[in-house]
Amino acid sequence: MTIGDLAERAGVRPSAIRYYERLGLLPAPPRRSGRRDYDASAIAQLAVVQFARATGCSLRDAKRLVRDFTKKPPAQSRWRELADVKIKEIDDLIAHATEMKNMLERISTSCECETLAECGRSLARNRTRWRVEWDRQSRRVPPGSLSLT
Repeated sequence: MTIGDLAERAGVRPSAIRYYERLGLLPAPPRRSGRRDYDASAIAQLAVVQFARATGCSLRDAKRLVRDFTKKPPAQSRWRELADVKIKEIDDLIAHATEMKNMLERISTSCECETLAECGRSLARNRTRWRVEWDRQSRRVPPGSLSLT
């Protein structure tokens, strides 16, 4: 099948398929008359990449998942390994977001400041308390560890 056919079946643009090939997420297909000629396995491999991306995996994660697509280890162990890491990252992200929400709820219900300067002085006096909470939560999710794009 042509790149256009594959793109249509997968719901992506042909440029995305070419990009995935450059990154090693899809193997370069054989060519006929200079055009890419994909077989049915390309649809399956592309679906795996798309699902990985939909679950918050980075392109690097997806590449580790699909490397040597037809070889060992089996898909189930690859998914298990990746899922365990991602679930932990998501749990940490949820805990971090929950703490941020709690901090915002506390300030929205307890702030009685008339001016921003007054608010800033109050926050500065209580910096130790809110910074400890923020720092504790910030350490749970390493920057860039969970890619949603």
